[in-house]
Amino acid sequence: MNALVALCHFCELHGPRTLFCTEALHPPSPSPSSLAGTAGPGDRDRDGDREGEGLTMRANSSATQRGEMCEGCRSLPASHPGFVSIDDETGIRFLSHQHPRQPQLFSVVRQACVRSLSCEVCPGREGPIFFGDEQHGFVFSHTFFIKDSLARGFQRWYSIVMVAMDRIYLINSWPFLLCHLRLTIQSLQSTALKVFDIEQGVCPQRSVRMNSVFSPAVFPHQRSGNAARSLTSLTQHPNLWASLHSSFSWLLKACGSRLTEKLLEGAPTEDTLVLIERQSEQEEEMSCWEGAEGGDSTSQRHQSESKLGLDFLCDDAKLNELPGPKFRSLRHLRQVLGVAEFRQLVWHVLMGNQVIWRGADPGLIQSAFTVLKVVHSAAALHSASLCFPVGCVCSVPYSAQYEEAYKCNFLGLSPDVHIPTHVSSSDFSVLVDVSIERNGRICAVGEYDISALYQFTISSANTQPTDRGPTLLNKLEVALSNENLSVDVVSHCLLCLKEEWMNKVKVLFKFSKVDGRGREDTQKVLALLGATGTGEEDNVRLLKFWMTGLSKTYKSHLMTAVRGGERSPSQ
Repeated sequence: MNALVALCHFCELHGPRTLFCTEALHPPSPSPSSLAGTAGPGDRDRDGDREGEGLTMRANSSATQRGEMCEGCRSLPASHPGFVSIDDETGIRFLSHQHPRQPQLFSVVRQACVRSLSCEVCPGREGPIFFGDEQHGFVFSHTFFIKDSLARGFQRWYSIVMVAMDRIYLINSWPFLLCHLRLTIQSLQSTALKVFDIEQGVCPQRSVRMNSVFSPAVFPHQRSGNAARSLTSLTQHPNLWASLHSSFSWLLKACGSRLTEKLLEGAPTEDTLVLIERQSEQEEEMSCWEGAEGGDSTSQRHQSESKLGLDFLCDDAKLNELPGPKFRSLRHLRQVLGVAEFRQLVWHVLMGNQVIWRGADPGLIQSAFTVLKVVHSAAALHSASLCFPVGCVCSVPYSAQYEEAYKCNFLGLSPDVHIPTHVSSSDFSVLVDVSIERNGRICAVGEYDISALYQFTISSANTQPTDRGPTLLNKLEVALSNENLSVDVVSHCLLCLKEEWMNKVKVLFKFSKVDGRGREDTQKVLALLGATGTGEEDNVRLLKFWMTGLSKTYKSHLMTAVRGGERSPSQ
């Protein structure tokens, strides 16, 4: 991350000062000679100069600056080489010293320090605040107090600032920065509080000051010459600056890696928009719960619901860690269940009915949900998952109690959970009972024979025949039954089918919901989309269900465009 973290202090003698600064130094781009495989004559010397420049930190070499610094304004001696940490993965070096190594950065950090400890403060003078501009950079600042028995008001004022030129990135990192900077600040405050209590126990300063004669001219010298005490003496931490270097370096690395940029070839898909919206909603909810007073129990309940897997995306990494047999692909699931049972199951999935799996193996059930859901990335193409919009799926991978259909349409249950009568008798649900048949055998390649290990029983109150439609299901079965097509080819085929039907959903949504056309006109559009004829009822039901998976961004864009078109003629 192209940012800089600094610890600042308001000195009683010299005002705002920068105490400690950590910056990230990215490796230089390779020269043409190095790309050709030969090192230039001056490359080695230039690398040595960069290393020396990073270690000496010559920004603090001025004699004037050294003369204006007291004990409270200084962190490391002028002769100290500073701290250096190297990230082996990226080659980035994290350099820490009292001041930045570049004069331009020195002025930027100096201005951020002055503003954070003077005019840019939040109510109560303690807490986070954001300020800045395009010229001098944007600053995330968190001010706080450190206890000192010899200071005015028995406390000193500090701030930790992060300076960056990317305003959007810094604002999006606000919850992350606030959480981890508070941990560092609380550690400093708790350590200094212990030292404060010990000093007050030995010599209470409040009574000493009340009995002494006050003189503004000699006030700093009435405290044994300790008007400015270093942070090291306030905390009695022998490795304070090394510890802060580790914390700031980790913060720069973690903050830079938590958000990544993706190159989108063309407009983002509906799945991408839905995932972005869900991530934003989750971050907003988490920040709201963290900021609510007395919301500990509610926050814990919210986190427990998140652990149930109400979000669409299951953690595939955790799935691979679960022992036991798993479904490898949609074709594998079809082979295990059988052609007729597989078609019945997938029909319920496409119609939006609740799909319930009940068994003792969470890994097997979660793998079934994984292959029945959407291919959401190129890395997941090998699993040949079903074409299914992200916005249409809400999943609880494994639960000890039944969850209603409005909460999830994919539900995994333990074998002893009772299905309510209104669910088992409903036409809008299907139950897959997984029972242990006998001891399964392991194939030569080390894989489980699921057919020999488990018995699958599919039951539903819906007696509607599934042999006619929808059209998407028929094309899906043609692709899966063709053994000449590899798993990757089938995955790409399903992805194309999904995009084709998502386009039909968009057209139908625009025509029926946005424009408000009648039933006769809608029927003509369905015929134009190829949704009429054999399996027409199932096709229409599928399109209506998939409408619920459209992103809010797309819907609002359509409504805005329509309203703008209605106003333009009058204007």
